Amino acid sequence: MHDLVVVGAGPYGLSIASHAAAAGLDIRVLGRPMASWRDHMPEGMFLKSEPWSSNLSDPGQRHTLAAYCAPRGLRAEHASPLPIRTFSDYGMWFADQLQPRVEEVTVTHVARTDGGFSVTTAEEGTIRARSVVLAIGVMPFVNRPGPLRKLPPQLASHSSDHGDLSGFLGLDVTVVGAGQAALETAALLAEAGARPQILARAERINWNTLPQPLRRPPLASLREPHSGLGTGWSTWAWSELPWAVRRLPSTLRVRIADSALGPAGAWWLRDRVEGVVPAFLCRSIVSAEAAGGGVRLRVAGPDGTRRTMETGHVVAATGFVPELDRLAMLSPSLRAGIRTTPGSGAPWLGSAFESSVPGLFFAGLLSAPSFGPAMRFVHGATFTAGRLVRGVRRHLDAVRPAAGGAALSAPGANTAAGLTAGRESSQ
Repeated sequence: MHDLVVVGAGPYGLSIASHAAAAGLDIRVLGRPMASWRDHMPEGMFLKSEPWSSNLSDPGQRHTLAAYCAPRGLRAEHASPLPIRTFSDYGMWFADQLQPRVEEVTVTHVARTDGGFSVTTAEEGTIRARSVVLAIGVMPFVNRPGPLRKLPPQLASHSSDHGDLSGFLGLDVTVVGAGQAALETAALLAEAGARPQILARAERINWNTLPQPLRRPPLASLREPHSGLGTGWSTWAWSELPWAVRRLPSTLRVRIADSALGPAGAWWLRDRVEGVVPAFLCRSIVSAEAAGGGVRLRVAGPDGTRRTMETGHVVAATGFVPELDRLAMLSPSLRAGIRTTPGSGAPWLGSAFESSVPGLFFAGLLSAPSFGPAMRFVHGATFTAGRLVRGVRRHLDAVRPAAGGAALSAPGANTAAGLTAGRESSQ
């Protein structure tokens, strides 16, 4: 029986696996490395966060984005947008350093068993482990507006469905939403020869401003401190104090996770959208139906007036909703034992990301209602990885036979060697 199975190989899964292996745990890592970044983001997209706040986490802090970019002559500088392709390549490089290697299998079922858990894959059968981390990214939580759900995929899709936008050449496309995904998708569609328009409930499109220099006068830094998610004291708190966010009342935490760092476009995107892509704001979709080879939308305006819009395709850039019930891989009995956060469909999590089922941990988007909006970004992986692995170690100390407990105090005591150049313990 393994100490830990990590399900998911995106920034959170890889970071957790690095810390767990370096701590001497016997682990398996299951999933396709950087899958959502490689498969669900079209060519030409850029990372919205700053490169220095977009590192995956290893205990030695040697495998940073800058360490990957420097010898390859790539820019990873403040206020210089980084291509998504470069970031996904960095994640693949990070995965290549990991021992044991990531196993590209599909997890179909997770259940509780005597002494731990069983994790079933489509390719290799069942694996048993004393603890499991679900770091499954955002794809199970795609949010589609109700009126669009009955339309076939050739007429309505989600922004994450597209790794290539060239198929929309010459087509009228309505992009629903006013956040970064909507605005960048609309810009890329226009640049790919489509005719996009934006439709959003928002009263206006918000744009982030050019980042302030990292080196500033002390007073300016005091007024608006830098953080991994931007400048300002509230942003700094969400970014740097997830442990404090977790101590807030649950209703407040959920509200913060939902609303803080809300929809806005990157500063470098503004000129590619304004004056290029028409935007219809203060409008919501009432109904949608297939008509004449395209889509007929019934839309309500701010005064309740309804009008009809015709379009060739609708792309919903409407984000992701962290609801535990969307995880079909969980056995019914296991799902029934997981407590959820009041006001949210996400799991209640302890201070080390452990759910109400001992030994079952969650990371990434599902942890946002517990630890705040940082968990929606790569930046949150650094806070998560070390803390979660310490929680796993405590769980293993409680459940492993006494004779095996000593192995946990010696990093590298088994075949799991961590990152080849960074074997330091997470303690």
